[in-house]
Amino acid sequence: MSDHHPASGLDDAVHQRVRLGVLAILAEVRDADFAYLRDALQVTDGNLSRHLQTLEQSGHVAVRKGFEGRRPRTWIAATDAGRQALETELGALRTLIDRVDRAGAGG
Repeated sequence: MSDHHPASGLDDAVHQRVRLGVLAILAEVRDADFAYLRDALQVTDGNLSRHLQTLEQSGHVAVRKGFEGRRPRTWIAATDAGRQALETELGALRTLIDRVDRAGAGG
């Protein structure tokens, strides 16, 4: 058995409801606009902005601003590092779930 608990494999930059949700959504699409992420994750503009800032600073997402017609838009895309971080996070969660399931079955 490993010396480290599977929870130690969780990434603080990713393992948070909104940030994990952003990366999960972006795993399904090339990019998503800010309003879509805000509505899908049921957060405020300010809350989403702060989480995107954290993800951008950690290199997990790229933020692109532009216009669609005259309307300003912000698009967010997962970077390769962000996609890898999500896969690593999901692997750690799977390991954690398996461990808890095994303990529950035998305990």
